[in-house]
Amino acid sequence: MNTVYIFKNGLLKRKDNTLVLETLEQGKKYIPIENISEIKIFSEIDLNKRLLEFLSSNNIPVHFFNRYGHFSGSFIPNQRNSNGCAIIKQAEYYLKPEKRLFIAKQFVSGAAKNMKQYLAYYKKRGCETAAEVEGIAYLTENIQRQENIQKVMSVEAHIRKIYYSALDKIVKYDEFKLLKRERQPPTNYMNTMISYGNSMMYSTTLTEILKTSMDPRIGYLHASNFRRYSLNLDIAEIFKPIIVDRTIISLVNRNQIKPGDFKGVQGGIHLNDSGKKKFIKEYENHLNTTIQHKKLKRKVSYKRLIRLEVYKLLKHIVEDADYIPYEMS
Repeated sequence: MNTVYIFKNGLLKRKDNTLVLETLEQGKKYIPIENISEIKIFSEIDLNKRLLEFLSSNNIPVHFFNRYGHFSGSFIPNQRNSNGCAIIKQAEYYLKPEKRLFIAKQFVSGAAKNMKQYLAYYKKRGCETAAEVEGIAYLTENIQRQENIQKVMSVEAHIRKIYYSALDKIVKYDEFKLLKRERQPPTNYMNTMISYGNSMMYSTTLTEILKTSMDPRIGYLHASNFRRYSLNLDIAEIFKPIIVDRTIISLVNRNQIKPGDFKGVQGGIHLNDSGKKKFIKEYENHLNTTIQHKKLKRKVSYKRLIRLEVYKLLKHIVEDADYIPYEMS
């Protein structure tokens, strides 16, 4: 099952049991519905009710992004796998502080361990990341001692500060140094790619959650408030180092992405169309990379691992089985 990315302005409609994308540059492009897991739209696309009904009947979500590549919202099919029992238990775990705190700590611990492992990989290859690996390891041990969500998030922020400082030791080209993390809008190339990649990761994770009976509106680390979704933000934390950061470092160190793949916007810079396409191609390569799963005893893709992570959390909530986040080897 593939993700369909749309960058050109045009019309998306149903033709019998197939999708048709009409653009001025490419004319008509037919997309078989059975090959689609989700659609991500970055351009001005005309849709109609008949198309949305067709997508809903095939359980295909559509994610919309603004002109800067940031997530705007989603069309979520009505025929989801959600059930009342799972939602009740999910809400129960959110409302009980000790249960919510346990899950939040697991998310942050999982993310921290994957950041540490990623830096350790480059340490073995001669990069001077030993101090950062040790620093993250030390702070990871402190996560379980925190008494509330705010303190957990404070430790997480410290870990990420150390982690992002280490990326500059891995990047081969000076113009792609991060220097410091910044957002809205980012003013250098690395910050731009991190923000763009995180946005992709959030929407990918949302799609995988929608294939389960979990409700993406109820998160644990990120509070369930007036934002649309929270659980996808939580689970995405675990996979950002594995997928997003790998994508970025691969593109930069292989000299595949260059300053010409960016454009200036008011107050900062963003990826242009060529940059977005390069990023998404590499991002999809990492998502579809397969690894040997110890318990299943077969190879699975990282995209599949995201959904398995949701199932592990569901089992923790419904069956009270211990939730242990995925850790890269």
